[in-house]
Amino acid sequence: MQSETVITPKIEKYPNKPITLIVPYSAGGGTDLVARTLEKQSIKYLGQPITVVNKPGGSGTLGWNELAGAAPDGYTLGMISSDMLLPSLYDTTKYDYVTALDPLAQISSTPVVIAVRSDQPWQNISDLISYAKENPGKVKFGNAGVGSLPHIVGEMFAYYSGIKIEQVPFRGASESTAALLGGHIQVAVASQTTFNEYLKDGSIRILATTAKQRLSDPLWKQIPTFKEQGLNILFSNQFGIAAPKEMPVEVKNKLVEELKAMIADPEFQKDLVNMGLQVKYLSPDKTQKNWLSDSQELNQAVQETGIIDLIQSQKQ
Repeated sequence: MQSETVITPKIEKYPNKPITLIVPYSAGGGTDLVARTLEKQSIKYLGQPITVVNKPGGSGTLGWNELAGAAPDGYTLGMISSDMLLPSLYDTTKYDYVTALDPLAQISSTPVVIAVRSDQPWQNISDLISYAKENPGKVKFGNAGVGSLPHIVGEMFAYYSGIKIEQVPFRGASESTAALLGGHIQVAVASQTTFNEYLKDGSIRILATTAKQRLSDPLWKQIPTFKEQGLNILFSNQFGIAAPKEMPVEVKNKLVEELKAMIADPEFQKDLVNMGLQVKYLSPDKTQKNWLSDSQELNQAVQETGIIDLIQSQKQ
């Protein structure tokens, strides 16, 4: 009797085509710069290119909604930052990203900073507060969008300082920085990476960071924290990479393994240091725990200060 031939279905090796990496902000901001550093390393570790696609709008929700709704096949990934924890606090998006997305790695952690043009007279936070009190309505601060982390930091600065400043939302940090340099706004609030090159060339001055202590980088170690200057504003913006829920286990494991190796690569780390960033890798499980704890802290902050009511009124 002739034995039957068993045909085993062919399993395609992952990845076998380019991977799309959604950046939910415009090109040139901190999240975008980290994404493009990953893009440089992709062929070496994944054997396929990562293609960065910028999807700015809605304080990041446009890009994150697309990511959460994408096929969980490993070919659509997205950059994440602490901003993604905020929309669910305001009930302004159809997804709770903490549960709709699967973290693959935390890459870095960076403070939010407040910047002015270097030709302005303000040398520190006290100078800016005094000017705002003496000139109500004349200070405008740019941010990455209504409800974004830079927006919260800017509103907390005004709240704790007892001043009134007008917020101007943009689609990303690069746009608010361009408005600052062009003299259309007086202050820009964004992640540290956004201003690194401008701090180097002397075109902007950083008045404060939200870090717990001064940064060790030689370029930044002279910049005082908010806390040093009497304002209890402490936040870190966590950069990472995530995927839609329900990816096949073997695909997720492959991505987790190769991303960890990519982030450990000396060239990758050198690129991040040149941006003023410190690598702070966390595994998927630890990243998920951070999401939950950071979400609770942010919720408490916006509730206690009343900023949540202000943000919701500005969204109407």
